[in-house]
Amino acid sequence: MRRVGFWRISSLATCLGPSSKAKIIRSQIYSVGHSVSWQMCTCKTLFTTFQACINWSMVGAEISQVESWWSVLLPKVAPHLYENGGPVIMVQIENEYGSFGEDKSYLSHLVRVAQGHLGNDVILYTTDGGTLETLRKGTIGRNDVFSAVDFPTGEEPWSVFRLQKQFNAPGKSPPLSSEFYTGWLTHWGEKIATTGADVTAAELQKILSRNGSAVLYMAHGGTNFGFYNGANTGQDEFDYKPDLTSYDYDAPISESGDVNSEKYRAIRRVIERYSAASLPSIPHNKEKKGYGQIQLQRKGFLLDSLDQLDSSDAVESENPLSMESAGQMFGFLLYVSDYGAVDDGGILSIPKVHDRGQVFISCRSQERRPLYVGTVERWSTQRLRLPITKCDSSITIYILVENLGRVNYGKYIFDPKGILSPVYLNERALLGWKMVSVPLHNLNESPNINKIIQAGRSGFRKISSGRNTDKNSENVTRVPAFYTGSFFIDEADQVKDSFISFRGWGKGVALINDFNLGRFWPSVGPQCNLYVPAPVLRQGKNVVVILELETPHPKLILESVDYPDFTCGSTRSSVHQL
Repeated sequence: MRRVGFWRISSLATCLGPSSKAKIIRSQIYSVGHSVSWQMCTCKTLFTTFQACINWSMVGAEISQVESWWSVLLPKVAPHLYENGGPVIMVQIENEYGSFGEDKSYLSHLVRVAQGHLGNDVILYTTDGGTLETLRKGTIGRNDVFSAVDFPTGEEPWSVFRLQKQFNAPGKSPPLSSEFYTGWLTHWGEKIATTGADVTAAELQKILSRNGSAVLYMAHGGTNFGFYNGANTGQDEFDYKPDLTSYDYDAPISESGDVNSEKYRAIRRVIERYSAASLPSIPHNKEKKGYGQIQLQRKGFLLDSLDQLDSSDAVESENPLSMESAGQMFGFLLYVSDYGAVDDGGILSIPKVHDRGQVFISCRSQERRPLYVGTVERWSTQRLRLPITKCDSSITIYILVENLGRVNYGKYIFDPKGILSPVYLNERALLGWKMVSVPLHNLNESPNINKIIQAGRSGFRKISSGRNTDKNSENVTRVPAFYTGSFFIDEADQVKDSFISFRGWGKGVALINDFNLGRFWPSVGPQCNLYVPAPVLRQGKNVVVILELETPHPKLILESVDYPDFTCGSTRSSVHQL
């Protein structure tokens, strides 16, 4: 390792364990019942990490899936190992496993599988928090597996490195902080997280000045495109904090690749001081471009579009099922049931919903669009009073549940989604449910959802024509609806990185040219603008489709701008704050 010099951290580290945390683009699937979870992420600047994770169990079915996945992944990594002339100097088989388990047979099995594909000369390593307990549980205790550590920036590093030394072979414990935190993540409803440039650089200098090494987490900020953001919890599972779509992290290199920050320059000065080789010149920031105002039109309501799905798309059960049990991993799941009309409307209670459920009702004997009742949230299980409904038939209740991102660290990491308890009306459980998946993936990922997004682009004229759409007769502004618009880029050399501002909108999901940019939630903040990388755009017509879950902009406009913005929201956020 030492002969690689400082640039060893600019190589690829492959983290393949179950508790791996995403660095740049987080992709996490947790299939309850199948016990499969994987994460992938990449960073291309000062270091590169490629991670995949599975549930940490030695049960045959689960470990066979690890072996199956690695049998595809690791042969692709092998030609790029350092000993084969490539940039991959180390392969991480687990990440912070000591925070969750201590199964040494499982860890040893990962070593055997990795060496079977990569050979015995590859440097394998684990990372655990810098405490005696986590290192004792998460390390393997073998001469052929290196134990690295991570710890909060600002903690005295060399006391942790001395502890690290106890878990490595004599003479084989170079001090390595495998996650040196250059900033921090931000949850919805918080102020954007920032850390001081000088303080961060000074902490890095403490490590490098005594011949230690550090992997910058993050060197380059990123984006949780689609539904790939994670989440954290506090004291209990209801103390839930979903991450923003942006994973800018206040990193020295921003989400969009900019390097004109004081933090970048401060960290670079420290690196230059202790680097044996001269550093390359600082690159210019990539040009950004705003394409101006985008006028949208409402094309139809989400609940209308679901009529276009086949009956086979629904799962039926006496009681509500979790998303995973219904075959749903990301996005939304719609729960539908019926109940008899009651004079006083009734009190609705859902003790456990992961993570956010919007409630609507409609009378079967009336040709009216479903009426918005209220929202039940994981962090606030308040009851809803259903309105009095003059109805000669049964009443249909719709609960649209959004998976806001799975918890990816801590004791609540097992985080199934959907309605996880009975639904009570006047203290009696509602029975007889249909669950309809609304994942809203990119168009090339889910044929069924093609119908929904395509309908969102073209409208639901056939379906909507039979329903009363009088705005004075029902609250349509709180009913999820699709809005579409477009903008043009005349010349190929004008296709640049951009941002879309959602100021004035409520909450929802945005797609450009069928690419899912992620969630917007400016009413809660702090993120106002979603990052749009240039490869998502094209010369000519660019089509925007958004699903607005709550209240649209009164003028139905978006703005394409050339800058990020993290100043939205209010101090009275509906999301729990740190």
